[in-house]
Amino acid sequence: MRIAIIFISIFLTGLVSAYGQKQIKGVLKDTKGVAIPSANVNLKDAEGNILSFTRSNDKGEFIIRQLTDEKNISIEATSVGFEKQTIKLSDINKFYQIVMTESDISLKTVVVKNRPTLTLKGDTLDYKTSDFADKQDRSIGDVIKKMPGITVEENGKVNYNGKPISALYIDGDNVLDDKYAIGTKSIPQGAVEKVQVIEKDQPIKMLQKNNMSEDVALNLVIKDEAKLKVMGDVKVGLGTPDRFDGNANAMLFKKKIKFLNNLKGNNIGIDPGIDLTSFNLDDYLKRLDNDKPSSFLSAGAAGVPTLPQSRTLFNKAGLINLNNLYKFNDELQVKANIAYLYDKRVQQYNKLSETYLQNETISYTEAQENTLKPQKLQTKLQLTGNAEKYYLNNVLMMNYSPTNTNSYVITNGIAANQSLQQSTFDLSNELNYRKKLKSGNNFLLYSYLNRTTQPETLNINPGLNEDLLNNGNPYAGLTQYVKLPTWYTNNYTSFAFVNNAFTQSYKVGFNVQQQELNSELYLSQNNGNSALVSENMTNSLDWLKMKLYTDAIYDYNSSKFKATLSLPLSYNYISYDDAGKNLNRNMNKFFVNPMLNLKYQTGIEHYITANYSFKNDLGGIDDVYRGTILKNYRTLFSNDAPISERKTQSANLGFSYKRAIQMIFFNANISYTNSTRNTISSYNLTNSIQERIVLPLSNDVKSLSFSASASKYLFSLRTTINAGTGYSQTKFDQLQNNELLPFNSISTNYKGGFDAKVTNFMNWSYNATFALSKSKSELAAAVETKNKQLRQQSSITATLFKSLFMTVSAEHIFTRQVAQPDLNYIFADCNLRYKFLKLKTDLEFSLTNIANVKKFEANFISVNSFTSGTYYIPGRVAMVKATFNF
Repeated sequence: MRIAIIFISIFLTGLVSAYGQKQIKGVLKDTKGVAIPSANVNLKDAEGNILSFTRSNDKGEFIIRQLTDEKNISIEATSVGFEKQTIKLSDINKFYQIVMTESDISLKTVVVKNRPTLTLKGDTLDYKTSDFADKQDRSIGDVIKKMPGITVEENGKVNYNGKPISALYIDGDNVLDDKYAIGTKSIPQGAVEKVQVIEKDQPIKMLQKNNMSEDVALNLVIKDEAKLKVMGDVKVGLGTPDRFDGNANAMLFKKKIKFLNNLKGNNIGIDPGIDLTSFNLDDYLKRLDNDKPSSFLSAGAAGVPTLPQSRTLFNKAGLINLNNLYKFNDELQVKANIAYLYDKRVQQYNKLSETYLQNETISYTEAQENTLKPQKLQTKLQLTGNAEKYYLNNVLMMNYSPTNTNSYVITNGIAANQSLQQSTFDLSNELNYRKKLKSGNNFLLYSYLNRTTQPETLNINPGLNEDLLNNGNPYAGLTQYVKLPTWYTNNYTSFAFVNNAFTQSYKVGFNVQQQELNSELYLSQNNGNSALVSENMTNSLDWLKMKLYTDAIYDYNSSKFKATLSLPLSYNYISYDDAGKNLNRNMNKFFVNPMLNLKYQTGIEHYITANYSFKNDLGGIDDVYRGTILKNYRTLFSNDAPISERKTQSANLGFSYKRAIQMIFFNANISYTNSTRNTISSYNLTNSIQERIVLPLSNDVKSLSFSASASKYLFSLRTTINAGTGYSQTKFDQLQNNELLPFNSISTNYKGGFDAKVTNFMNWSYNATFALSKSKSELAAAVETKNKQLRQQSSITATLFKSLFMTVSAEHIFTRQVAQPDLNYIFADCNLRYKFLKLKTDLEFSLTNIANVKKFEANFISVNSFTSGTYYIPGRVAMVKATFNF
């Protein structure tokens, strides 16, 4: 309670301080009266020292605080492409209108009739939505994917010049965090005036002066008329065979209140859960430093066919997705993101697998029919105070994910049923508080607390592998129980010394992870008796992992050069014991994990980056448990090794180039990673079961990768073209049936495409990807395998009449592999939509998978294995939908 009172007092003190300051208001415009956004505005004393600073908003307006009563104070405004303007502060109550003149280095907007234009001001690039939109486009996502330099992946992830975006802002507010797919799908393109790309995005105001951020974000600037009322749509669709699709969106984007709420459900193969995808999840988990197993049990490895999910998914799903933000003022806001997903999926597939070893061939066949019922309840409540003197961000999160899976399996002619129940509950609170001192230095307090439970139960009947588990006698079934409750906390404080372009930060903190792994494998006899299979198949393991750490971070930031050197030092302590296994061990380790990041601005719009890091990692509880766990009907896992230790060296070199006005974008990256482990997973394979045990054996994994991509808008052809290539090589060891096999795997891909406005009423898009993969063991007798796949996608959208639109699309997948027949598939879809303007209603008819393809085959060949799978997929689906817009 005392801690809560202290934090509330600090928070209220920051508010009182913020409201007591004097405010100077004004606007920045060019000589034509056009507002200048994202310009730097500094308040300086007579000696040129900066007393306060801010940035102008999208209307050129600024509010800057006068922190002293000094006289002879001036306002200085700067922006790339404009001459610096300085005016004397005469009256604090005056509204200052500052006119800025374009300089000789100004990147002027090229204005060409009937051609799209981009505007570059500082670190912000503006795409005017109307320049890229067509009558057929509905959502802003339909338009974004046409913009040069921006790509949108099938799951909705957005990249700018090869780099994933960190956030999607709506009029400057992060309503959706990194689960922004619902925004690009739902916001009407007609409501968005422009799409802004913000490079070096730094949302924390007090860090914007010495901005070291390399994040890229998108900001959707909403039209003034679209902010006046709630807008959205309601869609209802019915089809055959027995199909339905429904969707309702409601959104409001006022200055103080913003929300985007959605309700949807369907059984046409569209996964609504994609809207809950966190595109920056890896960065979040890295910040928390809380490694834990996602799950121990599964119903088997059904695999996923190499097709878009919308062509393979048998589902019946519904989603409620609520995203609401309220701003008390420009510095304080609250946000709630709440979602619930219910899904029911059906999978059916057949599989043949063969593994070739020196003296034997391991093979098995299986057929599997799965019914999965995953649910997700996600709640996130966030309070943010963001001012130039303080930053407060508190996030309370709760995730509950129960999943039930029923599976019917036939493996090598033997049938069995599986039932798997998994129920993960995750509750956490993350607090981040920064304070800027009068000296310009600042300190940070960070605290994260997490509680997780993940009970799992797997039932299999009748019993399998009686020779291994029941002395060769048939039996009724198996039940595997696993529980892993976890407590975790991470806390640190840091202090930053700011001296113009140079910043020193020093951090000290600790984290603690406490876990209990309990597992039992029970066997049920045909007479109804039930007992443990053996004591060797139980676990009662207590785990404690602690880390004390410090970090010294040195940042240098000039107009052309940036450098960050991090020198973290940590003391790591781990203890774990299981009395039933005579296991009681602990370890102490000191680690230094240096990291260096460099960036050199070779021009106004292009730069080079270089990174190097050395990292030590320790494994988790899933590396050390001794009792065997039945992962699924044919896989047993256990360990006979110390804690896994991994040392990783990584180096990366990148180049980013653009000519925004000419709409040319290019990026290239090359990276090398060498990772050394002290343990290896050993697999013992038979025709009926697979056993994995972790053993103490040092081994390396070496990876080299290269990627490059380019995008250009051809003004004369009204076409955006894109091209790219990638190469990766990985060398690693694999231990199977006591044979150590060194592998060398190489993959290369080439991609290209275009989005063209053929005529004023027709658009044509085309994308192709060619992938080549090779793998070979370094053993002399090994055979090299090659896999080739060409995937082509094309779509033509046309306006047949004033309000009648048609889209025809096709997808071609061609696969060629050594000693296997070629696989060739073509999918085609058609959509007709009529727009009733007065009724604000769209009526559409769609036909997907016109050729009625119901089976998809996929083969995979590696150095010593062959896998062939046949997947059953939805056939032809016809739908009639009506959408009412408001």
